Amino acid sequence: MNRQGIRSSTSLAVITLALTFGLSAARSPAADRVRIGYTAPGPQHGLLWLGDTAGLFKKNNLDVEIIYMPGNISAPSLMAGEIQFGQMTGALMSPIRLQGGDPVMLVSVQELLDDRLVVRPNIKTPEDLKGKRIAISRFGAASHMRVLNILPRYGLSEKDVTFLQIGDTPARIIAMTGNAVDASSFSPPDHLAAQQAGMRILLNMAELNIFYQGTGLVATQRYIAKNRDLVRRMVKSYVEAIHLVRTNPEVTKRAFVKYRKTKDEKQLEDAYQTLRETAKVKPYPNLESFKTIFKDVSDRIPAARTANPKEFVDVSFLEELDKSGYIDGLYR
Repeated sequence: MNRQGIRSSTSLAVITLALTFGLSAARSPAADRVRIGYTAPGPQHGLLWLGDTAGLFKKNNLDVEIIYMPGNISAPSLMAGEIQFGQMTGALMSPIRLQGGDPVMLVSVQELLDDRLVVRPNIKTPEDLKGKRIAISRFGAASHMRVLNILPRYGLSEKDVTFLQIGDTPARIIAMTGNAVDASSFSPPDHLAAQQAGMRILLNMAELNIFYQGTGLVATQRYIAKNRDLVRRMVKSYVEAIHLVRTNPEVTKRAFVKYRKTKDEKQLEDAYQTLRETAKVKPYPNLESFKTIFKDVSDRIPAARTANPKEFVDVSFLEELDKSGYIDGLYR
């Protein structure tokens, strides 16, 4: 072959390689960027943190910005499209939907009440709460709604106690030790800090076996309709995070170190066990858990009396993963 032919063949090879790499790049688009808010540093948010620290979002071609924001900010931000997903309770999202919004829960992390009602040492029975001051983070938050749910079981109503908006866990513990309030509700393992400060556990709500839709992954139907493949990959990341929780405690604890800002082994173990006991292998939202919430808000939102819990969830993505055998396959 003459030099001209060699040059032509070489040029053709270079062009072919360039086209090949160009096509490969086209088949590997940049990760989809999304923003997701979570409402508290409790272990029930650990699946989100694990998706980040274990690289599960990246594996599913998602570039996720995780933002800590209280519920009174995250819910409006979700509805305004400022965040695309929110980790929030059924009690936070349900009133929005009952009043015309379109949030739905895709994945459930927690379906039973498991808070501890912690009190000052002088309170011996739930009935002793009559006339007492109960600290909550804010009105409508989990620390408020969960206490409201259990009061009638002991012959009490909202009128029998005084709720005070104090703030997050440390602020409520300080208020209790300073005798500014008499009681507060804490998600495990945060109740242990109150106990170590000299307070006592009056009630373990987990023993009541009350279905109550706690933290879950929430998005709007508008966003889901336009981004089904992205949402599918987000749900897949959560399913994979649950698998890690159940099979790799050390990786899970590393996520807690980053997001709970502690290296205390006891705290990490307590947080890990709380999440492991709470998250289900197949994390379908529980319809009975939504019914409890509807009952709680029915006095102030009449639409709750006839609400259908099926309209508050979208399990289509979980069903795809489940029926395909993907979830079961993770544990083989």
